Amino acid sequence: MSLQVQILAVSAACCLGFGFVLQQNAAQRAPLNDFLSPRLLLDLMKVPRWRGGLGLMVAGMALGAVALGQGEISLVEPLLATNLLFAMALSRHQTKQPLGRQGWAGLALLAGGVTAFIVAGQPTGGAAITDPMRHWLIIGVMVGAALLLTTYAKRSRLSSGPALLAVAAGLLYGVQDALTRVSGQRFSEGGFVELMTGWQPYAVLALGVTGLVLVQSAFETASLRMSLPALTAAQPLAGIACGVGFLGDRLRTDPGALAWESAGLAAIVVGIVLLGLHPAMPSGAPVRERARDLQPSRLS
Repeated sequence: MSLQVQILAVSAACCLGFGFVLQQNAAQRAPLNDFLSPRLLLDLMKVPRWRGGLGLMVAGMALGAVALGQGEISLVEPLLATNLLFAMALSRHQTKQPLGRQGWAGLALLAGGVTAFIVAGQPTGGAAITDPMRHWLIIGVMVGAALLLTTYAKRSRLSSGPALLAVAAGLLYGVQDALTRVSGQRFSEGGFVELMTGWQPYAVLALGVTGLVLVQSAFETASLRMSLPALTAAQPLAGIACGVGFLGDRLRTDPGALAWESAGLAAIVVGIVLLGLHPAMPSGAPVRERARDLQPSRLS
């Protein structure tokens, strides 16, 4: 278990957490008629705070890619889930809310769950599974689920829609992380030519842009309390599924280890929910006010 990989993953989580908060601060003022449209990104690019958040998010993804290139996805993904701790830190600074019992409980469950999963599972790398059908089956399930969630979210954009979009984005980001690792392996084996002749880097780009539109649409229509927990919980679960499913990651499978791994993942999800629902998380603009906010000029 490399200390360097852990430092890279936690640094990536820090950048992602801060970036998500800054993006949501700006996206909550975006016009609702840009919902699930690439125009949303064009409008948000005009906002300095959003560009700063995007820069931090890109830095986080770059650090995460380096971590994925050096370590197992089943190790990196739980560490990336700690981005919510950093988002909470910035949100507390903005709202001046104390942590209280809920905050401390969420923090302990998230940190303890990550530790329990990593210590019990002891993720190790192995030979990637070469069966293409297995690759496409797992990726297809993740992308198909994201498509179904997005379709339903269109019908309930101001109720359950934001949470569904966040889950969909988390699934896509989990697959993106897995394909980022595959792309890194191709580059290590054959250089730039080997990398660019495969489909994986193009899929990474497509998943990244699609996930960004979904996340910003979720941020646009709801507070971080509804969107960020769902995103943060879905991404590591999808990434671990891909890592074990076709990247060759190995976890301990004796009964005791499986029990602790399951308990760790459950603690991560519960901790994420507790932190995401904490009063320190920005509540966003009221729905009625957001429904009237249809002009791009209101972004500034």
